[in-house]
Amino acid sequence: MSRASWGPRLLLVALVAFLGAALAYPVALTVAEAFRSDAGGFTLHHVRSVFAEAPTRRGLANATWIACATTALATLIALPLAVVGARFAFAGKRLLSALLLLLPLVLPPFVGAIGVRHLLGRAGALNAALGTDIDWLARGGPWAIVAMEAIALYPILYLNLVAALSNVDPTLEEAAEAAGASGWTRFRRITLPLVRPGLFAGATIVFVWSFTELGTPLMFEYYDVTSVQVFNGIREVEASHRPYALVVVMLLFSVGFYLLGKSTLGRATAASKGKASVARAEVRLTGAAQAGAIALFGGVALVASMPALAVGFASLSVPGQWYGTLIPRSYTLDHYAQALSHPLAAGSIRNSLVLAGLAVLLAVVVGFAAARLLVRSRLRGTWLLDALVMLPLAVPGIVLAFGYVAVSLRWPFAGVLEIVGPDPNPFPFLVVAYAVRRLPYVVRSAAAGLEQTSEDLEEAGRVAGAGTWRIQRRIVAPLIAANLLAGAILAFSFSMLEVSDSLLLAQREADYPITKAIYALFERLGDGPGIASAMGVWAMALLALTLFAASVLIGRRMGALFRA
Repeated sequence: MSRASWGPRLLLVALVAFLGAALAYPVALTVAEAFRSDAGGFTLHHVRSVFAEAPTRRGLANATWIACATTALATLIALPLAVVGARFAFAGKRLLSALLLLLPLVLPPFVGAIGVRHLLGRAGALNAALGTDIDWLARGGPWAIVAMEAIALYPILYLNLVAALSNVDPTLEEAAEAAGASGWTRFRRITLPLVRPGLFAGATIVFVWSFTELGTPLMFEYYDVTSVQVFNGIREVEASHRPYALVVVMLLFSVGFYLLGKSTLGRATAASKGKASVARAEVRLTGAAQAGAIALFGGVALVASMPALAVGFASLSVPGQWYGTLIPRSYTLDHYAQALSHPLAAGSIRNSLVLAGLAVLLAVVVGFAAARLLVRSRLRGTWLLDALVMLPLAVPGIVLAFGYVAVSLRWPFAGVLEIVGPDPNPFPFLVVAYAVRRLPYVVRSAAAGLEQTSEDLEEAGRVAGAGTWRIQRRIVAPLIAANLLAGAILAFSFSMLEVSDSLLLAQREADYPITKAIYALFERLGDGPGIASAMGVWAMALLALTLFAASVLIGRRMGALFRA
């Protein structure tokens, strides 16, 4: 076998080994600990105890209810938007469509919860506007959590449904119309079954995300949910198997709900296995129909913007001056200055910049190499690499983060790189966690660029005597630079605002990334909530700029990065 043919094989082995150690091993170790007895054997006691204790049963029930309600509400928002957006043209559609996607994406639900608390609190803006005294956030505000997560996650469903609707063959609906079927009958009997796989793809991500979401319940002080119970049990991992069992039960529930959805919504019909034979022409709306479409898109965009606007007002409000009023009584810019100069805030920004920068470097190197093998090679085993690079989309972030806690307690990291010990050093784990969690964006972006780049150019380089490394550096990388840069800036911005990994892995104030600092500051009295809100506004600005830059670089293909 030639030396050149060994290169891709060795690269494949190296990538699979790295992703196995960074992804499969932490999860496997957590599972093993959940079933390990104190004597070192196998036991079901720890898992059974999760179901035997009322608080953990209640936490699972609440997490399941929140996930079901969030998925249902996100579907109710996304489905009509997708149908109208995919099939009709109307004035302002492009701008309104961009707002529908941009507003939720630039507002992480963790940050948006700050604004919702100001809107729905007993002394919040809604009660001030209505003249009522309703406790909208009663018992921790589970409905507020559902609303916030649905607003943040409906774009995932929207993108998948639009893609599915574009593949529906219009001749099928035309035949049904000719047979006398009404519009509702055609949608219910033809369109909806055909888009079911796309609906499942988006709904799966929404469900698992909301089922395992940690930051939003914490910000709403809703502690009776599994993810928060895992967060509170982080200190027990050295002395108890219970936190491991709770994480494994959460993982089993996620997988179980996925398989249940796959067996119902996920089945592809015979007609949905191929793309449309003819393209569907958009119908131009006028008059009342156009006004209705604008009202639908504009209304959802307005609702999606409310938490962001509330965070903005909170960041400008003088402490104690937004209480029982529609808007703050007086304003200040001091919180923005303190968001950059406060010791905790400034330190967290430095930490996040370093962590996200290193994570992006790792993600780009691994992502480019993985995309290269997936697109260009025909090696056996690339299916495993493909599964591993996409696995972070399926494994809940809190499960993976807890897995790194388990890894830190084992050789060779125990006593050297601790997370819960007396002298923690979570930075290496945070870098790997950030990189792995955002790797799918880099791989998809790089793969899209490679698929549009002719292999003939690389062959010309080989004929000219250039080696593999030089071809990649001088020919391939420059040709897909825009795709790599788009994936890199998305990975950077989302790493800067990663929630589960930051909250679980950074236990010491000096190690806090931005999201952990926002949580800590929001819990402090005085100007803490104002500084946390200002940091949230800076975070939204960062996401908006990076998403805009990414969309400029890769255009309409950017939506594919967020599809399941």
